Amino acid sequence: MNRNLLETVMGAVVIVVAVIFLVFAYHSAELRTTAGYPLSAKFDHIDGVRDGADVRLSGIKVGSIVATSLDPKTFQAVVKLTIDDAVKLPVDTIATITQNGLLGDQYMSLVPGASDKMVAAGGELSYTQSAPSLMSLFGQAVFSMSGGNKPADGGAGAPAPSQGAASSNLVPKLDGGTPPAK
Repeated sequence: MNRNLLETVMGAVVIVVAVIFLVFAYHSAELRTTAGYPLSAKFDHIDGVRDGADVRLSGIKVGSIVATSLDPKTFQAVVKLTIDDAVKLPVDTIATITQNGLLGDQYMSLVPGASDKMVAAGGELSYTQSAPSLMSLFGQAVFSMSGGNKPADGGAGAPAPSQGAASSNLVPKLDGGTPPAK
């Protein structure tokens, strides 16, 4: 009987410690949404941004992304967010999608402008910058390191159109041989 009581007490202690850890993790991670006034912003693409993501100003969380949707007319991503009531943003504030480190979560970063006029509740941030695509940045880096615009076969390549090249010189080589005769 004494052993069963000891096991029950130890189980209860483990459960209490687990609950305390979860409460601490929830409060320190700031996963809760921020109450405040609503705003929206439109982006060309918002790769990796999810509902509940942070909105930060100078690296400090001042809001949360509430919802994301697609504008059927412009095909832009519409991001709905809330901003803390204590933070008033100028109308020329820039909203940028960025991420924590190389593989971190995406969030929205705000850079306030210099305007004296503030964005009203329910307003829209007009100046936005979409998230950079990690794969396109990687492709640009690899392309720039491989010599840029030099052809792979070591040839001279076709002159740029601004240098007076005729359009017949730009016929693609499908089989690696010479272009078809005229």
